[in-house]
Amino acid sequence: MINRYPTRKIKIRDVEIGGGAPISVQSMTYSKTKDIKSTLEQINRLYFAGADLVRVAVLDEGDANALKEIVSKSPLPIIADIHFNYKLGLKAAEYVDALRINPGNIGGKKRIKEIVKACKERNLPIRIGVNAGSLEEHLEKKYGQTPKAMVESALWHIKFLEDLDFFDIKVSLKASDVIRTVEAYRMLRALVDYPFHLGVTEAGTKFHATIKSAAAFGALLLEGIGDTLRVSITGELEEEIRVGKAILKDLGLIEEGVNIISCPTCGRIEVDLPPIVAAVEKATKDIKKPLNLAVMGCVVNAIGEAKEADVAIACGKGYGLIIKKGEILGKYPEGELLDRFLKEVKKEAKE
Repeated sequence: MINRYPTRKIKIRDVEIGGGAPISVQSMTYSKTKDIKSTLEQINRLYFAGADLVRVAVLDEGDANALKEIVSKSPLPIIADIHFNYKLGLKAAEYVDALRINPGNIGGKKRIKEIVKACKERNLPIRIGVNAGSLEEHLEKKYGQTPKAMVESALWHIKFLEDLDFFDIKVSLKASDVIRTVEAYRMLRALVDYPFHLGVTEAGTKFHATIKSAAAFGALLLEGIGDTLRVSITGELEEEIRVGKAILKDLGLIEEGVNIISCPTCGRIEVDLPPIVAAVEKATKDIKKPLNLAVMGCVVNAIGEAKEADVAIACGKGYGLIIKKGEILGKYPEGELLDRFLKEVKKEAKE
């Protein structure tokens, strides 16, 4: 069992973050926010994929003006992502559920103070988002783009918000590589009790982003560090949610959906196993009930793994067994095996 680090709790619309609340998964739209129709389409896609929160970029006045309608029609809490122009942050604060600012580029104490005032008026949380690639100049000169510089930046801005009597904060410390990201979060975790948003920024395409995020999040979450997360994948939406949920599920932090146990291919298998596993994965991707499904290619591993599964296939030459909760339901010809298996899976999901 993972013992999570105790933190303060914040609330973004109806989603609680930190303080023992479930770890939430979020993403970010890539449409121009001023294109209200496209932005809402993407938000709805994320909602049906299982996202808990969504962030939108606010680059100009058109984006800021669109937020009122977007928030009113969004099924998910909306976080406005603000860079450089603090006035856009003030406008966004009239409508959204939270702000994300990068203190290194927002423009000094006076402007941050105005944003804090606007957020206090509507009880909006602020995410302090520190990125290794956009640190304050004096910190980068002193430390380079290091975890130490990232942590010092976060601490300075946390203190500034605290001095303004503002504590509705979450923090992210992102780099584009695993090691700096993990070291920065570990370093800051010992110093503050605010909830953390986990992310590896600019992580790349689906393959690389999945590996980087799983490595970084796995290391941190196993230590109890992390309260919400985003898997940053170039050009993906639903896949970010799918990967994020899978990481949490495989760490035992959520119980949701299907866990497929399948053996690695080897010289013992007596069927063409990869297409069978792919078909099972596709047919069960929308099941929300927690189920362990085993798809095994020979009898050597099959019986042991099948005992632990809710429903299992144990394949043999020309025939295979279907096993449910350790009991053999029947022996079927290879051509019927997959259909019979999926019928049992759907039955179990309904039960």
